Amino acid sequence: MELKIIKGVSDKRESDFNKMGIYSVEDLTKHFPRNYLDLTDVTPLENCYNNDVVLTYGRLMTVPRTFVSARRIKCVTAVIEQKGRRFSVIWFNQPYVVKQLKTGEDYLFYGRVKIEFSGITISNPSFERVDNNVRLKGIVPVYSLKGSLTQKVVRDSIKIALEKAKITDNIPSELRKKYSLSDLKEAYYEVHSPSSMQAKKAAAERIATEEYFLLISAFKFIKGDRRQIRINQYSTTAEELRLFTERFGFEFTDGQKKAVNEIYADMTGNSSMNRLLQGDVGSGKTAVALCALYIAVKSGYQGVMLAPTEILAEQNYNIIKRLFPEYKVVFLSGSLKASEKKAIKEELRNGEAKIAVGTHAVLTEDVEFYNLSVCVCDEQHRFGVQQRSALVAKGMIPDVLVMSATPIPRTISLIFYGDLDITEIKDKPKSRQKVGTNIVPEYKYDGMLGFIRDTIRSGKQAFCVCPKIEEDEEGTLMSVTELYEELTSRLPSVKTALLHGKMKDSEKAEVMKAFKDKKFDLLVSTTVIEVGIDVPNATVMVIYNAERFGLSQLHQLRGRVGRGGDKSYCFLYTRSTDEKALERLKVMCENSDGFAIAEKDFETRGGGDFMGTRQSGRFMNDLGALVYSPSVIFFAKRLCDEAFEFPEYVSGIRDVAMEKYEKLKDVALN
Repeated sequence: MELKIIKGVSDKRESDFNKMGIYSVEDLTKHFPRNYLDLTDVTPLENCYNNDVVLTYGRLMTVPRTFVSARRIKCVTAVIEQKGRRFSVIWFNQPYVVKQLKTGEDYLFYGRVKIEFSGITISNPSFERVDNNVRLKGIVPVYSLKGSLTQKVVRDSIKIALEKAKITDNIPSELRKKYSLSDLKEAYYEVHSPSSMQAKKAAAERIATEEYFLLISAFKFIKGDRRQIRINQYSTTAEELRLFTERFGFEFTDGQKKAVNEIYADMTGNSSMNRLLQGDVGSGKTAVALCALYIAVKSGYQGVMLAPTEILAEQNYNIIKRLFPEYKVVFLSGSLKASEKKAIKEELRNGEAKIAVGTHAVLTEDVEFYNLSVCVCDEQHRFGVQQRSALVAKGMIPDVLVMSATPIPRTISLIFYGDLDITEIKDKPKSRQKVGTNIVPEYKYDGMLGFIRDTIRSGKQAFCVCPKIEEDEEGTLMSVTELYEELTSRLPSVKTALLHGKMKDSEKAEVMKAFKDKKFDLLVSTTVIEVGIDVPNATVMVIYNAERFGLSQLHQLRGRVGRGGDKSYCFLYTRSTDEKALERLKVMCENSDGFAIAEKDFETRGGGDFMGTRQSGRFMNDLGALVYSPSVIFFAKRLCDEAFEFPEYVSGIRDVAMEKYEKLKDVALN
């Protein structure tokens, strides 16, 4: 149903809803609250203590004032009055709040109280205008907004949407009765208008259970459809494969050996391989993947390795050329000259080239293979299901091995890779040292810069990573260009380079090569260096605004150092004083196991936020800001397993389940 059937949704408001991915009444019911205000727990100022995090209230008495602090932080401050008593509110790096505040209006504020001799201040509070026409009571949902939308407009619109939307239970009634599952529509009402926080939590888990049940069901349908009899028969023996592993110059870990054995069993079995190989940073996934390529080319077939960036693809190409000297290995990327591409494509078509390594350029329609039998996707989490399918279509039922350096909780693996068998490498080479990790608050910033300077003087290199490329209208984060300018000024003796995603692939490759060749001491970058960058001489990683990253992403960035034999360090720089944010960062300081960190990330941020909007595609938008326990996914899988024991239970849900799967098809990160 179209949004316009909802009273009060004008063309302008519809456009603003569209900007948030909301196009229908059903979409609107899935626009879950990002937070809740518990109005049963409003605290008057007279009952507040220093450092308390409270929900309080007051009237805006002065026009908000903006200024820039000595540390170049954009600040907004205003004076609030509560029962004749005045206090201050201040926002750091949030200049946009000025447009959201109106003098003389009443507001609710949620933030940390600071009581000093000069008075009371609430720092960085979230806030909401109290509408005089509507008396807010109980637990009030707080939604993400765009443009002209207000909390009142969204609340009223969702209330109508819930009445009009068709919300259907798809979990078979027999199972709902067995496990005492509540009515799905009632759960939606409870999430948007909770009777209690406990009831809200139960409702969120009921909705999540429904969504995961459908997606896991889709993967069961897909696996049943896609299990294909092997066409390519390999002659490579286990002994020949063992001899190949000696080319690496080191002994494989137990985890690597187990992974190679599982891949060999797949490739000599009766059905084509569809396997995910995931391992922590530095666990040796690439070496294992090359064993799969060797099984193919030694038997007379072709193989391909796909990588998301030209930097990583070229790195893989150089490794493969060294380890496969008896075979023709080609490199294909968008930056090559047309004549070079044409020649490479002809070598792949006639079978002269045995292994192709490349970026998305490999996926174009005019790239054809003579007898492609093995497809390896490196950093799979950066490709979509459609892209993987396009690669597979270039061979005759080829074996597929996809790799991910982002350790994924088993819960997420069930969803994101439900159509694949999974191999995990959990151990690391014994030569790898643990990277020392520390949280750096603002008052220790100068000392950290001194440490970087000393490290570089000793002949080592360092990374500084920033979450965004350039200034935005909110001004909440330092941009990578600002950071580059600051560091070149503060560290004039240090040769500093800049790298970010808006640069051309050829420019990025040039900067990375120069850094690897030690022509630069310090690389200031966005997260484009998150995966696949191997610079053994780099021993320091600094992550700015660290509280803005997920734990798994922090772990990946930390993995860019400690790749040589020298002791390495990761500094998590943050200005945040939020206790929850600092507790999350402490997980990084206390843990080096990527799988354990990923589980913690899932627990603290939820499934949708763990994967990220662009990475998880539209499916995770169906779960939005819902917070639920990871156990929900295992419960959904158990329900699914039971349902599939009785074909009559699932006969009517195939179309709905496949619709969920289709929403994952655009999954990809740039």
